[in-house]
Amino acid sequence: MVHQPLSNTPAHRIGEAARRCGVSAANIRYYESEGLLPRLARSEGDYRLYSEADVHRLRFIRLCRAMDMSLDEVRTLVALDLNNKADCATARAALDAHLGHVRERLSELRALERDLRSLRERCDGSDDQCHIIEALHARADQPVAAPARASKPAVGKAAATPARLRHV
Repeated sequence: MVHQPLSNTPAHRIGEAARRCGVSAANIRYYESEGLLPRLARSEGDYRLYSEADVHRLRFIRLCRAMDMSLDEVRTLVALDLNNKADCATARAALDAHLGHVRERLSELRALERDLRSLRERCDGSDDQCHIIEALHARADQPVAAPARASKPAVGKAAATPARLRHV
């Protein structure tokens, strides 16, 4: 399918653009402040005006964010030219890197699942004392280990997630 050029004539105020692309007005303003949208036209009343091309770009951003891509990853993809072969290689590289992050997170989540299952197996409800709470309190008594230094700074959503989950 060939991507058809969309109208660049501003036609929608932010509420209508938000409804058409499935992104909140607050997120649209944020994406604009992050440079993911070009400078927008303004109405005489100083309202932001969005074209069909802007709405498409917002849908593209929403799709990438739904795939858990960071703003930097989205910024890379949104800047690429659909018809440039070199940009296709850049898109592949960006997706390969994102797949690596997803695989790492899946590994962390599997380890977390094993840890939670192990905790859950400590208690069948038959004892007077809850061994789950006991184990959690025992973990809380342990000193916190200093986080390992990352080889490169984390960006986007991944920055909010620890590189490794600590399991005692």
